[in-house]
Parts: sequence; C-alpha cells; structure tokens
Amino acid sequence: MNTPFDEEPHRRGGLLASLRASFLTGLVVIAPVGLTIWLIWTVVGWIDGFVLPLIPQSFRPEQYIGINLRGLGVIIFLLFTIMVGWIAKGLIGRSLISFAEGVVDRMPVVRSIYSGIKQISETVFAQTDRSFEKACLIQYPRRGIWAIGFVSTQGKGEVARKAETGGNLLSVFVPTTPNPTSGFLLYFPEEDVILLDMTVEDAAKLVISAGLVYPNEKDPSEPPKA
Repeated sequence: MNTPFDEEPHRRGGLLASLRASFLTGLVVIAPVGLTIWLIWTVVGWIDGFVLPLIPQSFRPEQYIGINLRGLGVIIFLLFTIMVGWIAKGLIGRSLISFAEGVVDRMPVVRSIYSGIKQISETVFAQTDRSFEKACLIQYPRRGIWAIGFVSTQGKGEVARKAETGGNLLSVFVPTTPNPTSGFLLYFPEEDVILLDMTVEDAAKLVISAGLVYPNEKDPSEPPKA
C-alpha cells in the first residue's frame, strides 16, 4: 500500500523535469534574440569608437544634450559612404580614383595589399549577379567521404586546358565549419559533382550549424508555389 510519503520522490522528479524542460525551452528562445542584440550592439559600438574620434568635439551631440547617442557613428559612416560613392560615380571622382591608384601602383608593398583588398571588396560588395549557383555534394578529401560545396563557375582558361580530364570542370568552394567564409577552392570533373535541390542559404545553415539544422525537404509531388 502506497503512502503519500512514497509518492513524494516521484512528484519531485516530475517537477524538476518540468522545470528543466521549461528552462531549456526558454534558453532556446532567449539565446538567439540575446546574441543577435548583443552582436548588433557590439558592432555599433565598434563603429562609433572608430568614427566619433574623427569628429570635432564641438560637433558631437553629447556637448549639447549631455548623453552619448550610441549609433551616431554608424549614421555618419553611412552618410559618408553614400557621399563617397556618389562622388566616385562622377567624372571627377573617377579621375581622382585613377590618379590615386596610379600613385599606389608605384609603391611595391602597398600595391600588393591594396590590390588584394580591392579584389575582395569588389567580389563581396559589387552589385552583380555573380554568386554561388548551386549547393552540391562532392567526395572530399577522399572517396567515400562526402562534403557540401558551392558551385561557383565552370573551369576556364589554363586551368581547364591543363587539367587531366576529358570533360568539363566545375570550380567548387568547400566551406569550413562553423565559419563558412573560409574554405578551399577545388576543381572537380562535372560528373563527380552532385547538385542538390536545397538552396545555397539552406546549405550554408547546414554548414554553420555543423549538421544540426537540416532544411525541410520538399515533397516531389507537391506543386510549386506561385
């Protein structure tokens, strides 16, 4: 015959399990929001710390309202960047840029640094349609081991001519986990590349999460959305 004292440990166990589940659920909800806010707040503070010291003391708003407005440096940076871009589109701006690049080309060390940063900036920020075309599966670093990659372009020029393959080559970027901005540029025969139906964004999430976040696979019989 059970007594109320016999049921007490079970009640405590159920209560602790419920509290633990609620805590973990709350953590799942709070962590992404909190980390996002913290990251934005940190980036805004970093930009303010870089831009505001360049502003004369008499023009800073804290001199008039008594408080430091976080984000003011971001606004100044955006306005300055837009103004520089607007000037660079004109004839005078293009002439000044050509003159400055001509001066930089005469500096051996500075020339290499500037050229590399310029190529990266043009690749990342240029408003063109050039981007990763598809997500794919490739066998890397050896056969039997599969990795997710992103198809960028077809192999061209000297790379395509001198590669010992009878077909087309595809250039595939294989990202690392959890930082997908670093990785390896590899060339594969087209027949060795398996294209995936998932989007590039879904494949990137899969890489960043180390395989924990899988995209929802669509039913092949489901009609496409309009």
